[in-house]
Amino acid sequence: MEDLKLFGVWYSPFVCRVKCALQLKGLNHEYIEEDLSNKSDLLLQYNPVHKKIPILVHAGKPIVESLIILEYIDETWPDKYPLLSKDPYERSKARFWAKFLQDKESTFWSLVLVTEETKEKTVNEVIEVLRTLEEHGLGDKKFFGGDDIGFADLAIGIGIHWMKVIEELKGVKVFETCTLLQAWIERFNEVPAVKENLPGYNELVAHYKSRWG
Repeated sequence: MEDLKLFGVWYSPFVCRVKCALQLKGLNHEYIEEDLSNKSDLLLQYNPVHKKIPILVHAGKPIVESLIILEYIDETWPDKYPLLSKDPYERSKARFWAKFLQDKESTFWSLVLVTEETKEKTVNEVIEVLRTLEEHGLGDKKFFGGDDIGFADLAIGIGIHWMKVIEELKGVKVFETCTLLQAWIERFNEVPAVKENLPGYNELVAHYKSRWG
């Protein structure tokens, strides 16, 4: 067994990214569920700068930030289900779309604070981001990574699962016109490493409903 520990919370999309990547790689690890209202001494020790999860600890060394963790996993175990292509150009594209989504996270999360006055503008901004992902990132491919899921799929797909929760809680519709993206997320969710690690939709709805009202 690899000397791996993952600190997280079950309802975090960033933690879920890492769980899926570890399973795709076939890497056994110990999972430690944190309480973010009462952070453990180990969490504060391993991530004293941001004090956030996820934290992957490999042989006593902490790695933080989900996308950085994914790259670390891929570089450390390159022979086990590569998340990034060996081709430099394909790697650059995967990193671009992961970064694109990361840069647009504030647009997605703005739906949480949406009001009747801001709903139309906010929904249109989110739909524009989704259409860009669909048209320029996914295109006619099965996955962003080609025939199999990879780095960009994990970066984008996990977040979209949470976006659908926000859709329901806030009474908005942002995916209706993105048919290719919807078909892709259905394929993505059926990949065993994803299916077995995604939190239940109803559980997420209940959790965030209690937080957001």
